[in-house]
Amino acid sequence: MPRYRLLVWYEGTEFHGWQKQAPPDSAPLRTVQGVLEQTVRSVVREEIVLTGASRTDSGVHAVGQVAAFTSESEIAPERLARAVTARLPEDCQVRHAEIVADDFDPIADARSKSYRYTYAHGKPPEAWPPLFDRRTTYRIHHDLDPVRMQAAADLLVGEHDFESFTQKQHGRESTIRTIYNCSVQAIAPHRVELNVAGSGFLYNMVRIIAGTLMEVGRGYMPVEQVGEALATRERRLAGPTLPPEGLCLRWIHYGPGDLPEAT
Repeated sequence: MPRYRLLVWYEGTEFHGWQKQAPPDSAPLRTVQGVLEQTVRSVVREEIVLTGASRTDSGVHAVGQVAAFTSESEIAPERLARAVTARLPEDCQVRHAEIVADDFDPIADARSKSYRYTYAHGKPPEAWPPLFDRRTTYRIHHDLDPVRMQAAADLLVGEHDFESFTQKQHGRESTIRTIYNCSVQAIAPHRVELNVAGSGFLYNMVRIIAGTLMEVGRGYMPVEQVGEALATRERRLAGPTLPPEGLCLRWIHYGPGDLPEAT
């Protein structure tokens, strides 16, 4: 039986995150995994189980989610991707499909991940609120300084204990993670983009990093406080957890030879 790996894109606004959720006293919530799994089942005509690599939260987007399933149906990967996407709602797509090893595990085999957080900053009339990309961009009414933000972002690179950059109920045995690259740049007038790649991320970790760098960028937090937050593991020293709309899963890499280069 072939095992298929899917590259999945979705605009997460109308989804309750990736993972299937079935509350005991109500109908199942609309999730990416739930919608995609049902759609794949309708194409292959069997009860497959779909596993995703990253459990993105409600409202978070993806252009690099990876999912996998095993099926008795032998469908050409290109045809599978087209057939599934044709049946999916407009806010979700399978952009690529391929056959992989029978033991491929999208969660356990992942070696690195990258997320992007996009900010729109400033006040009218110089900077109007996002309009056409308002569902994928976070709005802040202050001006951001990407140079200060980058100086703070540099302190996060390397292996650290990120206990101060996650929620208390993170559910992980260890809060030690490695950040390979953390870059901040102005991509347009009044638009700033944060890209962070690492070995893995804790619950809300990227949104807290984004909130911390925002506080630095608008002058509310000294750059040095980021290092202090890491050293003391005090959550109160890091910034707020920003809303999900600005966050997007960019990619997930597999295998020892495809770790991202620092840029």
